[in-house]
Amino acid sequence: MGRGARRRGRGRHPGGRRCAARRGWVLTRFTAGTSAQAVVDAERSAIWDVLVDPGLLPKLTPLLSRIEADGDHWRWHLVRLKVLGVGISPVFTERMTFVDKQRIEFTHEPPPGVSEWAGAEGRYELSDVEGGTNLAIDLHLAVDMPLSRLATPVVTRTMQATMQMMGDRFTANLLRELDAQQR
Repeated sequence: MGRGARRRGRGRHPGGRRCAARRGWVLTRFTAGTSAQAVVDAERSAIWDVLVDPGLLPKLTPLLSRIEADGDHWRWHLVRLKVLGVGISPVFTERMTFVDKQRIEFTHEPPPGVSEWAGAEGRYELSDVEGGTNLAIDLHLAVDMPLSRLATPVVTRTMQATMQMMGDRFTANLLRELDAQQR
């Protein structure tokens, strides 16, 4: 296995788009997003404690294998996924902005000189409501893959379905972790 193949398995390629072009790859950016909102019968501080714990989030989030936290930069490692015969192991770095017990914003910000083939943008928002906490999530993913733009409808549907499954399972796992229910 060549050096690039090993690196690609970690979610990035050492030369980024220029190296991909030299290899004859055409990278297409595929995107998908989701938004959700729920009232959870748990204290806002309890939900917050879960959302800011990089060790706990992978246990609650399907397909997320680990998070490496380095201050306000978190590096997210997903499990290996296969889309239209192309295997990817997304790894991406997010700059996390925390507004204590109110909002978490994240934006894709790879380290200088590193090209990552995936990234996310989004936020969690928490607010008190009668009987619990309103939790709103907005998430948009982008992944560069060596596939034709003609694959966009299939890849986008696959990404949306995967994100829906991840969201449903994350919600169930979060409620179980908090010993709470959704209202």
